[in-house]
Amino acid sequence: MAHARVLDASGRELSPCSQAKALRLVSQGKATLLSEEPLTIRLLRAIPLVETPREAPPLQGKRLLLHICCAPCATYTTRRLREQGAQVTGYWYNPNIHPFSEHERRREALVTYAPTIELPMIWEAAYEMPEFLRRVAGRERFRQRCALCYRMRLERTAQVAASEGFELFTTTLLISPYQDQKLICEIGEGLAQDYGVSFYFENLRRGFAEHHRLAREAGLYQQRYCGCIYSEWEAQDRAAATNPRPV
Repeated sequence: MAHARVLDASGRELSPCSQAKALRLVSQGKATLLSEEPLTIRLLRAIPLVETPREAPPLQGKRLLLHICCAPCATYTTRRLREQGAQVTGYWYNPNIHPFSEHERRREALVTYAPTIELPMIWEAAYEMPEFLRRVAGRERFRQRCALCYRMRLERTAQVAASEGFELFTTTLLISPYQDQKLICEIGEGLAQDYGVSFYFENLRRGFAEHHRLAREAGLYQQRYCGCIYSEWEAQDRAAATNPRPV
């Protein structure tokens, strides 16, 4: 079926209609004929715009405490959570990071970066690396120690979120493909039940490449290992295997 172009009185193009209907509107004095080829008519009245209401972002207005493992991982993660409508506050607690000089280098990078994106922070003053080592003693294997590390950091985050009146908590660890995302989610949801604060999960790995770009753009220190002494050893072993020293 051939169609006709239809404009309203203000000249805004509307959905086309059949040529028969267009000619009928002209004969009824409800429109004027602008062109026969292509058949185009203009209505004698303006059609009001009907805007489809936008859905509110899923986290609109909710206070969220974000555990931050390092400044680079906070780049994309903070931006994404804000796009989702959350009122984000960062939280620094990483007793796994070893040595202390590395802990401080990562913390200072976040101290510098947070104000540039107007991110309020809660800082854990104590350095509880001895407690971390006690917990993983005898369970130092990869994944086994990681589960204990996740729980230690997420539990403190959940405690602070509950005591400070946050509705949600989550972690920047979810952006890394090197972390066990499924396990993090299981631990977070279990702690959410224990402390009465919801754990927010989103697969943030889609922003992994972008977080590297943002970190470089901001000139942030980017570490070469996860944080604990065991991951440092493992990183050095991988480097040695890739680039063996000459004998």
